Parts: sequence; structure tokens; C-alpha cells
Amino acid sequence: MIKSEIMEREGMMMSSMIPSDKNNPKKQIPEPFRDLVKTMNDFFTEKPVRGFLQSIDDFFKTPFPVSAGFPVETVETGKEYIITAELPGVKREQINLNITGNYVTISVENNELETEENDQTQVFQRKFIRQQSSRTISLPHAINEKMVKASYRDGLLQIRIPQVKGKVIEIED
Repeated sequence: MIKSEIMEREGMMMSSMIPSDKNNPKKQIPEPFRDLVKTMNDFFTEKPVRGFLQSIDDFFKTPFPVSAGFPVETVETGKEYIITAELPGVKREQINLNITGNYVTISVENNELETEENDQTQVFQRKFIRQQSSRTISLPHAINEKMVKASYRDGLLQIRIPQVKGKVIEIED
């Protein structure tokens, strides 16, 4: 008998000639592709690429800086709405309040200019940093901005807005 006839008779095919480990359920990668996979793996695990990929992962984990938001709490008493915002380390001049209709917007803006100089006092790096955060709170009724009171102490902004009752209309029969 010829060798090919023996292989056909025993049900063996040429593609099954690739050695496989019966204890390892993973298929063995054919030789030309094994080198390609190894090269790709090495490319993505090298330090410059890995650092770049890590920075992309970090960006999507925290797309905005921690200081981009600030906690705000709104409490309704029988007479007024009390809005409290925690703004530690923020100066009074950095806070802007805007009232439009039934919305209150609290904005915090920080502008810094950083300059680094060398030994001869020549500027070699200048950087302008601008950070802005805002929160908008919606209330159920229009706000009379003349009656709003705001105070800022120890990093705590408190806005007091009196509840204004609308005109009651009688329904005729």
C-alpha cells in the first residue's frame, strides 16, 4: 500500500498533521501566524506603546479631572429652597451665580499662570491653566432673583430662595 492510501484509510488528513497537545484544549497556532501573534504582542507590551495605551485607558476611566464637579444638595423647607454647594479651596471671586427662569447655575472658574525660569531668570516655560465647573439646579417655580440670598463661608456656598406661591384662581361653575 501507498502511504497516502494508509492515511485516507485511517481517516487522517494532512491538516491534522499539526502537532497538538491533548492536555491543552487550545489549538496550536500554525508556525507563520505564531510569529505574527508574538510580534503583535511584543508591540503592544513595549514601554512607549504600553504607556500610551495606559494613558488612553486612564482617560476613559476618569475623563474629567476630579475637580471638574462639586457636590450640590437641594433641600425644600416649607418656606424656602436651600441649595448648598461644597467648594473647598475656592475663593469667593471665582464663584458666579446665574438665575434664569426656574434655573440656578453655580459656576466656578480658576485661571492660573505658571511660569518656570532657569538660573539666569530667563523664562523658558509659561503655561496658562483654566478650569471651569458648573452645576445647574432646576426648581419647580420661577425664581424672583431680588429675593435670593447667598453666603459663602469655609468652602460652603449656601443659596436661600424663598418659595413664592402663585396666584390661586377660582374655577366657576
